[in-house]
Amino acid sequence: MQRALRPWIAPIALALLTIVALCAGRYPISPGELWQALTGQGEDAASNVLWQIRMPRVLGGLAVGAALAAAGATYQGLFRNPLVSPDILGVTGGASLGAVLGIYFGLPVVGVQLMAFAGGLGAVVMVYAIGARLRAYDPLLVLVLAGVAVGALLSAGVSLIKVLADPYEQLPAITYWLLGSLASVTSGDVIAAAPAMLIGLVPMALLRWRMNIMSLDDDEARALGLNTKLLRGALIVGATLATAAAVSITGVVGWVGLLIPHIARLIVGPDFTRLLPASIMLGGGFLIGIDVIARSVAPTEIPLGVLTAAVGAPFFLYLLSISHRGWR
Repeated sequence: MQRALRPWIAPIALALLTIVALCAGRYPISPGELWQALTGQGEDAASNVLWQIRMPRVLGGLAVGAALAAAGATYQGLFRNPLVSPDILGVTGGASLGAVLGIYFGLPVVGVQLMAFAGGLGAVVMVYAIGARLRAYDPLLVLVLAGVAVGALLSAGVSLIKVLADPYEQLPAITYWLLGSLASVTSGDVIAAAPAMLIGLVPMALLRWRMNIMSLDDDEARALGLNTKLLRGALIVGATLATAAAVSITGVVGWVGLLIPHIARLIVGPDFTRLLPASIMLGGGFLIGIDVIARSVAPTEIPLGVLTAAVGAPFFLYLLSISHRGWR
C-alpha cells in the first residue's frame, strides 16, 4: 500500500462506518432520508429513529471506541508491551464491581454508572498505592503485577455478588452489563460521560510528542530530559479516566484497546503523534461497526463483548502472523 494513502485510511473508514451505522438497523434509513433528516427536511418516522435512537447510540459508540483505543495505545507505549490493554491496571475490574454493586443494591441507571466510574478510578488508585510502596523493584513491573492481583481480587468480588444476586431479576441484569451493550445508551449518558473522556484524552494528546521517548528505558528517557515519573503518572491518569468513563456507560467491551492500536500501528507506524489520532478514529469506527452487526444479524441483540471477542481474537492472530512483515 502506498505510504501517501495510509494516513487517509482511518478518517475514510470512520466516515463510511458512521454513515452505515446511522442508516442500518431494524428500521433502515436510506442515504437520501439520512440527509433529509440531518437537515431537518425528513419524514417524522425517519427523523425520530435517527435523533432519538440511532444518533445517541452511534455517538456513544464513537466516544467509547475512541476512548478505549486511545487508552490502549497509551498503555502499550508506556509499558512497552504490545499485549497490554486498558484493563491492565484493574480499571475494568473496578468498574465491573462498582456496577454490579449498584445493580445489586437496586440503584437507578445513573447510580450504576457512577458506581462503575468510581470503581474504575478506585481500582487504579489502589494499584498505584501498592506500586508506590514497593519502590525497590522496577516500577512498570510492579504496576503490572499489582494490576493483575487487584484485578483478580475484584473479579472475585464480582463473582460473589453474582452468587448472592436474585437469579430472576438482578443476575440477568448483571450478566448483560458485564457483556457490554450500546442498547440503552441515551444522549444524556453521552453528555454525562463526554467531559471525563475528553479530560482523559487531553494529557494523551498534549504529551503525544513525548510518548516516543517514554517508550525507551527510563534511564534513557531521563537522560533526554524527561521527568518519567510525572509523565507516566499524567498519562496513566488520563487513560484511566477515559476508560472508566467509557466502561461506565456501555459495560465491559473487550478487545478494542488491545486490537485497534495494532491495526493503527500497521497503517501509520509506531510514531505516537500519528498513532494516537489513528487509534481514536479506528476505535470509534470499529465499535460502531460491531454494534451494527450486534443489532442486525439476529432477532435478539448480541452483546458487544461477545462480538468483539469473536471478531477480535481471530483478527488479532492474523495481525500477529503478518506483523513481522509490516505493510509495504
